[in-house]
Amino acid sequence: MSKKVKIIFVSLIVIALVGLLGYNYVMHGGERNLTTEKTDFTVTSANITAEFTKDIEVSNKKYLEKAVAITGTITSVNATEVIIDNTIICNLKKLDSSTKKGQTATVKGRIVGYDDLMGELKLDQCFIIINN
Repeated sequence: MSKKVKIIFVSLIVIALVGLLGYNYVMHGGERNLTTEKTDFTVTSANITAEFTKDIEVSNKKYLEKAVAITGTITSVNATEVIIDNTIICNLKKLDSSTKKGQTATVKGRIVGYDDLMGELKLDQCFIIINN
């Protein structure tokens, strides 16, 4: 093998390795473990919804990407999400089979945004920490 072919071969391997590591970081490296992470804020669904309705920019700076525990009444349950007080949509990692519509619950998750058109606050990586 000539020196030029070896350099091209090694370069391709390095590029492929960097691409694979980059892909892995983007797709899997950013997920946090909220079960062990400290809760930044503990609020009721009414209070946090009122804050976002009043001033989205200030609320985004305060809450976006933070671990938040929100207490409210479950108004809808399906396999992948729980909706609290018709305004807070929590995408769950795993649904607890005892979770029922009408229960008061505290859900911990990461705030990913507020949809001002629909009036909905969206959380991901959620789990129920208190289910009454």
